[in-house]
Amino acid sequence: MKRITLTTLVLLSLALQSCTAQPSESGPSASPLAAPVQSPTAAPSLTLTDFTDVAAATIDGVVHIKCEISQLTPLYQSFFGFIIQQGVQRQVYDAYGSGVIVTSDGYILTNNHVVQDAERITVTLNDRRELPARLVGNDPATDLAVIKIEASNLTYIPFGNSDAVRVGEPVLAIGNPFNLTSTVTSGIISAKARNMHIIDNPRSNETPLESFLQTDAAVNSGNSGGALVNGRGELVGIVTAIASGNGNYIGYSFAIPSNIAIKVGGDLQRYGYVQRGYLGVQVTEVDANVARQTGARDLKGLYVGKVNADCAAERAGIRQGDIIVRVAGKEVNTFAEMMEELALFSPGDEVDVDYVRGDRSHTVKATLLNSNGNTQIIRR
Repeated sequence: MKRITLTTLVLLSLALQSCTAQPSESGPSASPLAAPVQSPTAAPSLTLTDFTDVAAATIDGVVHIKCEISQLTPLYQSFFGFIIQQGVQRQVYDAYGSGVIVTSDGYILTNNHVVQDAERITVTLNDRRELPARLVGNDPATDLAVIKIEASNLTYIPFGNSDAVRVGEPVLAIGNPFNLTSTVTSGIISAKARNMHIIDNPRSNETPLESFLQTDAAVNSGNSGGALVNGRGELVGIVTAIASGNGNYIGYSFAIPSNIAIKVGGDLQRYGYVQRGYLGVQVTEVDANVARQTGARDLKGLYVGKVNADCAAERAGIRQGDIIVRVAGKEVNTFAEMMEELALFSPGDEVDVDYVRGDRSHTVKATLLNSNGNTQIIRR
């Protein structure tokens, strides 16, 4: 296994490629998952610091996922010492993970790597009911997927604002490691906007989006797709990966921020495909070496190494050599931070981009484009 291993969990690119960019915060597009239908069984908004109450309010909102996967393998036979292929045989095996109920009528967020190859998906609720599920949509670039069960009045976990999460803040991870259902572990947020270079299977025209929340809450194989919740019982992340040399937890785990999950999940529910807005720049983080080579005065922002032709950045007047310091009003000092901000927007959205050129600061509005260079909806 790699140093970074995905817990049934499998999971910057130097650039926002082709007309590539991603969202921010001054005006994310509305998502059907952003405001789940209220129900009497919805987890309350908690202000308590006792994690026993948080666990009790949220544990029913996490499900166990079983996937039936088949694989064709060569069938060999020996004739007089010669090994000859005699065709193929179909082998069926089960894989397991977790998911988070995000609406009372049965929409569930999980990881793409949990369900992407499944021929049959079965969801087990915390009350032990087993229900078949269908795949609504999946997004390899963020390792997120939405599945649906036919049920009503389900307990769901309300979304929290992952941008507001602070390093050092206590959190709970809820999932099903090693098929041990309804397991709760605790930790703190150890870091934000981590880019681990572990998403390696996006569609060819997409840039992997990695801007993980890092936590020391213990997670293991089977926690994939589970919930990371704050002290108010709000979903702030979808558990995705662990840092490990042997496939088991050894200290740190990673979760997709809830603000990204809201946007991606909403698009998958509505269109079956994520509507990504691209800026069209290739950037390098400004460190001491880059500052020395470019003459940058501060070790902040992202140096624009290339602006793609006829993309959002070029149309807005951004040039090679500019240093982008804020996107949608939020400071961006790492590639992951920029990707996370842009990931909240769709083609056609206008985003404020602040940059430095020489000794002067500028602010422009960039209208984001899709991977085809326009603002049209792309459907699967």
